[in-house]
Amino acid sequence: MLSTAPGAYTLVALSEHPYDIGVLSQIKHRNVVRLLGCCLETPAPLLVYEFIVEGTLSEHIHKKNGKRSSLSWELRLNIATETAGALAYLHSSALMQIIHRDVKATNILLDEHYTAKVSDFGASRLIPLDQTQLTTLVQGTFGYLDPEYFLTNQLTEKSDVYSFGVVLMELLTSKVALSFARPEEDRNLANFFVRFMEEDRLNEVLDDDIVNERNVETLKKVAEVAKRCVRLKGQDRPTMKEVAMELEGMRVTPKQPWGKSEVSSPEDTEYLLGSAMKSDAYFVDVRGDFGSRGATIGTTSGYESMQIQMVMPYDGR
Repeated sequence: MLSTAPGAYTLVALSEHPYDIGVLSQIKHRNVVRLLGCCLETPAPLLVYEFIVEGTLSEHIHKKNGKRSSLSWELRLNIATETAGALAYLHSSALMQIIHRDVKATNILLDEHYTAKVSDFGASRLIPLDQTQLTTLVQGTFGYLDPEYFLTNQLTEKSDVYSFGVVLMELLTSKVALSFARPEEDRNLANFFVRFMEEDRLNEVLDDDIVNERNVETLKKVAEVAKRCVRLKGQDRPTMKEVAMELEGMRVTPKQPWGKSEVSSPEDTEYLLGSAMKSDAYFVDVRGDFGSRGATIGTTSGYESMQIQMVMPYDGR
């Protein structure tokens, strides 16, 4: 059941791990979809989420029919920073570490203010705080799937880091994570992107619509972050908190696609000012927050097949 009317909601089937419902209902973060409730009177539990009016990040950055993306670089960086903060919050939850396990552009939603909302926890797993990894059947979406997890069945928070690195590459290039229209060695965006960086050809893969003389250095810095996120060994990747802090340090006040600056809510302003007074460190929103804005929508996860060599990332430092 899906309605697009104001105040509508979305029903998403949860066929696996119904025990996650209790934890999901306690997640309170402005950049995570808000779970309104659930229905247990069906063969598979149905989760009831808010409805997001602007749809998925994927719909906005992947050009179709020659159309240009509506998202400026400032907005893209803002979305990336908010998503990283949400994932860092999930990884450091006081209840239990939550590994999303299917981070991708179609699972990042945008509300009417173009605020990022991480969605679709149907594949998520919970890891007790006294554990660092979990042995589980591999699940995720090829193109985003952590190859170390794919080969070992050992799920850690660094699996989400790898997937997020691919999302960063999508934001920088407007190219899809996996494309059979590209040459075989370039079908996987992670391989394609890092190879061009190593050949000092990053400018050839960046989306021309977002590049200008004022942001070229920031683009290079974000590209370096993305490259570190997709290192072969999880232990060599940064944590989501470290990624969020780096991106926050590069961020500027974003503008809406039509040119108007985003207006922060009073709660946001109060929190930011309070943080600035207490610490000189970068502000990273990994806290719980009950002041969620906008509406959200749940999306389904994909699990496409591909040859194993297509998911092997570059292991450069």
